[in-house]
Amino acid sequence: MAKMKAAMAAVLVMEKEGVTQAFGVPGAAINPLYAQLRERGTIGHILARHVEGASHMAEGYTRAVAGNIGVCIGTSGPAGTDMITGLYSAQADSIPILCITGQAPKARLHKEDFQAVDIASIAKPVTKWATTVLEAAQVPGVFQQAFHLMRSGRPGPVLIDLPFDVMQTEIEFDVDTYEPLPVYKPAASRKQIEKAIDMLCTSERPLIVAGGGIINADASDLLVEFAELLGIPVIPTLMGWGTIPDDHPLMAGMCGLQTSHRYGNANMLASDFVLGIGNRWANRHTGSPEVYCKGRRFIHVDIEPTQIGRVFAPDYGIVSDAKAALQQFVEVARELKSQKALPNWSDWVKECQGRKSSPDFLRKTNFDSVPMKPQRVYQCMNNAFSRDTTYVSTIGLSQIAGAQFLHVYHPRHWINCGQAGPLGWTVPAALGVRAADPSREIVALSGDYDFQFMIEELAVGAQFKLPYIHILVNNSYLGLIRQSQRGFSMDYCVQLGFQNINAPTEDPAGQGYGVDHVKVVEGLGCKAIRVMRQQELAPAIAQAHQWMAEHKVPVVIEVILERVTNIAMGTEIDNITEFEELATSKADAPTAVAASILD
Repeated sequence: MAKMKAAMAAVLVMEKEGVTQAFGVPGAAINPLYAQLRERGTIGHILARHVEGASHMAEGYTRAVAGNIGVCIGTSGPAGTDMITGLYSAQADSIPILCITGQAPKARLHKEDFQAVDIASIAKPVTKWATTVLEAAQVPGVFQQAFHLMRSGRPGPVLIDLPFDVMQTEIEFDVDTYEPLPVYKPAASRKQIEKAIDMLCTSERPLIVAGGGIINADASDLLVEFAELLGIPVIPTLMGWGTIPDDHPLMAGMCGLQTSHRYGNANMLASDFVLGIGNRWANRHTGSPEVYCKGRRFIHVDIEPTQIGRVFAPDYGIVSDAKAALQQFVEVARELKSQKALPNWSDWVKECQGRKSSPDFLRKTNFDSVPMKPQRVYQCMNNAFSRDTTYVSTIGLSQIAGAQFLHVYHPRHWINCGQAGPLGWTVPAALGVRAADPSREIVALSGDYDFQFMIEELAVGAQFKLPYIHILVNNSYLGLIRQSQRGFSMDYCVQLGFQNINAPTEDPAGQGYGVDHVKVVEGLGCKAIRVMRQQELAPAIAQAHQWMAEHKVPVVIEVILERVTNIAMGTEIDNITEFEELATSKADAPTAVAASILD
């Protein structure tokens, strides 16, 4: 046993639980914890410019690498309330992050002290657990329980609120005998898996819907093996994108109202049986259950019992961690295949592959107009960036079109906050991804409004040498909201363009750039390039790689888009409006891009 301040015990527990990196902003009420972090020197710290930014950096850090838990730290009062958005985003997507806040001394908690707010009560609806620690001796146990809860069952965030005097109090703590608590994950039984496969074998046109729970469980290889053993096409959700490579013969496209492929929706509508693993049946994937469920049966496997039947009642439900379930699915499938007891779904697979390769189910990208159409930007990105690129995005037409046109080939290479979708998420999340993995190629994707929300965090990338490429598609509009306002016959308060007296003279859109992003980015210590035409994009990307290697800072490539481009979306998976023409040949679409047309 050793005598130490409670704040030091907290740091030692985090070390034992594998924490090596934190993101945050110091303040008076949390300085006791920072003092111990400084004394130990074992946990790195990146100083955010906004506490919400720190929470999104922690999210990006967790999402990037299996096993990571991002830690964000702030002082009392507004620091905690600023991090609520990050906690909500993490909870919505089952992402474990630990938020630590300082607090006024215990005796002042109910006296309206400066920056004293009941942050635990505020955070409870968007966390697995939120607590204010009132007894110093409980600090080690509270941190131990926090990591246990974040990792057990459906993963999610925890907030620990530490009063100033609690952190300063000396306690006895034996760190040498500390062990993390065992993690609980529900697991499917052999009988459940056998029943599920028996049901699957009665179908003629089955699909697997692969959700983000597979990525959280680090089970993508098992998912691919299971699909290959049975010979069944896979439709990943947006959060499950990358569980199976986009060019895999069994990858049948994404389904949904917005972030979907035409062939993905068509394959779903042609199916008669769906096995969902680690997914939530989110409404932007399903549309109405009446359309989505008609003519097909469902099995739903999810780690969270309350998810089974939440959106619609499946024909059979299994509560299980995705990895535990897939291990059993693979084992049973191997046995059945060796016994030649599995149906042959090869004709169905060929039917799905036919849609995926047919121009009738591909959207056109090969536009030559100036200002550029976003479709052409993504075509150029597919050509310029490698299969190993990690994309980071959040919300808006940029993200929706990105999901329709880009390609992802590995798990954790599409980093996206799915349910919450807070504007401003992309910059800090990309920095968190970079902090988690110094070697991979990271390309963030934002519209101009998302970019402006937390643009100040680029200074963090400059200060801490966190280089990545940020593709900024600028139409000077709140594009997604403008498009949704069509239903109200208005275009109201969504224009971002204005005649900036300091802007460059070239203005193909003819209505003003608005914010001069290049000057702002350079003022924050990063590098930026403005692109007007598709011929300029490939050289800009090459220049960005050169600058990143030379300066180790984020590089922003701003692409000036035409003002108004409506992106395909609809009210049901069988009612998607295609605003632009479809591909007339495979060369028009991102699935078959020739380098010669991108120069």
